[in-house]
Amino acid sequence: MPPQTDLLPPSSSAPPVKNDGDSTVPRIVPVRRTGRWTAAVAVLVLLALALNSVIRNEAFEWDVVVSYFATVSVLRGLWLTLWLTAVVMVLGFALGALLAVLRLSGNPVLQAVSWGYVWLFRSTPILVQLLFWFNIGALYPQILGVNTVTLMGPVTIAVIGLTLHEAAYAAEVVRGGILSVERGQIEAAQSLGLGPWRRFRRIVLPQAMRSIVPPAGNMLIGTLKGTSIVSIIAVQDLLYSVQLVYHRTYQVIPLLLVATIWYALVTSLLSIGQRYVERYYARGTAGAR
Repeated sequence: MPPQTDLLPPSSSAPPVKNDGDSTVPRIVPVRRTGRWTAAVAVLVLLALALNSVIRNEAFEWDVVVSYFATVSVLRGLWLTLWLTAVVMVLGFALGALLAVLRLSGNPVLQAVSWGYVWLFRSTPILVQLLFWFNIGALYPQILGVNTVTLMGPVTIAVIGLTLHEAAYAAEVVRGGILSVERGQIEAAQSLGLGPWRRFRRIVLPQAMRSIVPPAGNMLIGTLKGTSIVSIIAVQDLLYSVQLVYHRTYQVIPLLLVATIWYALVTSLLSIGQRYVERYYARGTAGAR
């Protein structure tokens, strides 16, 4: 057998240098990242040029943006957008959770109904769904003795259409979160004599939320921006409010900037809140950063 010293890797080829003693140590040469720093400088220069062009371009009419940013009509539209987003998310996730439970049940009829619902509402564009509900009175003038033409106004139609659409996606989010919990933990809870509701509340839900919160946060932000589509049925949300103004003043660009800035501000706040919720449910795991 050859001596163990033959198996050692060859010494570094870097030229040795002497330190204060007699022993020699390899010289450490820092890695030059010329390409990385060049790319960073180029990107910063391009961003500065773009920002300068946006600020100094008189066509943006920033004075008009400032004057209309906090007007009563814009704030009223913003409030309706936030209200519609909250209502749709609560109702959509409530219905989506029910659909997820049906999909995971052992009843083949309930599974088929849940699957069919998700398939139908994910297969058609939201705009088509809204227009269909907007014209539902032509198909069913009365439902259970209720006059649909007079009862279902634009806001009601927006809530119904967006909720049914969001429920299909929420069902898959909730179902994926429940399936992410290991089956062995549920069986261990059963062996301890925990009831179904207590197992779900103490074992399944806290772990499922780790998988549910990130896509649910994306759905919330998407719903906030997606509410702008209700302007097509004359719901006076944020976008429709600025449209009413620029149809009168013909100042299209600055009014669209007003809506854009409000959407960006609210989306940023929601993203920060999502981050804290994720950290809360990721406690004790590698994702708790």
